[in-house]
Amino acid sequence: QVQLVESGGGLVQAGGSLRLSCAASGRTFSSYAMGWFRQAPGKERDFVARITRSGDNTDYADSVKGRFTISRDNAKNTVFLQMNSLKPEDTAVYYCAAAVFYQRLSTGTTGYWGQGTQVTVSS
Repeated sequence: QVQLVESGGGLVQAGGSLRLSCAASGRTFSSYAMGWFRQAPGKERDFVARITRSGDNTDYADSVKGRFTISRDNAKNTVFLQMNSLKPEDTAVYYCAAAVFYQRLSTGTTGYWGQGTQVTVSS
């Protein structure tokens, strides 16, 4: 079992930046690949980014490539999402997810989720 708690969301103007954090507790953090998803009002939850257990490989949704960066600190049991050049369409609740298998994070097929943090980008 792993428990996930997101933080760092808030209100920012278009073009601004935010850094989300997800702190993990429970079983060994480095045993899990980690990912970020987001859900806008009235829409399904979508994949944003994922990172392997060691952090040596990452993957991004086309909509955030070049603007968002996922990283992790296994010593601190934390995964980050640096979001730059934010757009109003990035407004959503952002969720952290953990999975034993990296492949499952492309579709969110995992039972380990945080409670979410709201990101609002004003135009």
